[in-house]
Parts: sequence; C-alpha cells; structure tokens
Amino acid sequence: MEPGQSITPAGARPARRVLCIEDEHFIAELYERALSKAGYQTTLEVDGARGLELALSDAFDIILLDLMVPNVTGIEILRRLRTEKPDLKAKIIITTNLEQRDDVRADIEKQADGYVVKAELTPRELVGILDGIA
Repeated sequence: MEPGQSITPAGARPARRVLCIEDEHFIAELYERALSKAGYQTTLEVDGARGLELALSDAFDIILLDLMVPNVTGIEILRRLRTEKPDLKAKIIITTNLEQRDDVRADIEKQADGYVVKAELTPRELVGILDGIA
C-alpha cells in the first residue's frame, strides 16, 4: 500500500471530495457537518479568489458554489472554471438564495451541473442530491 492511501471496505466507494465555496459560516458549518456524516471529505472556503484557486486544482469531485462570495463572485468562478478548465472533473452545483431573472438563471444553469436554492432544502436533502450525482 502506498503512503497516504486509505483502505476502503470491499464494495464501498472512496470518500468523494467536496469543495464548498460559501461565505455564510452558519450554512457552511451545516453543510460540512451533514456531508461529513454522510462520508464526504469537505473543504470549506469563504473567499471567492481562494475558492477559484482550489477549484482549478481539479482535486474535487463536487463543488458547491455560492453565487455571492467575496473577492470573486460565484458567477465569475463558474465562468472561469468553464473557460480555463473545460475538462474539470468536478460537478458544479450552484447554491444561492438570490432571486434571479429567468434569463440569468437559465444562463447559470447551462454552465453548472445543478442549481439549488439554499432556503428550499435542508442539509440532509443536499446530501441526497449529491448522493445522486455520478
């Protein structure tokens, strides 16, 4: 066995890595707790610039991306990931409480792999959504 390699029980999948770019600490902690309990490895980042840097590393399976984060907005992060890293392996799920015009939301949804309104789902429901992502 290689150093740093973990043993996964037969039939179990390795923990999927989630990058949560979210500046609301309470929400980030709720997500982190629920995802960890469900077996996900979670990295939290509150700053958009640092979140973009981490996302570009392509070290994650799923990126939860809030649209309103400081320094670089979620929309800009999404656009840059699609432009600079078109072969990104991570699925990008937009998380927001912002009311979007239909055309703006449609444009965001075309670029992302999912779009959820934070106020409309519990952390447990979020885990269910992520469990359904291949």
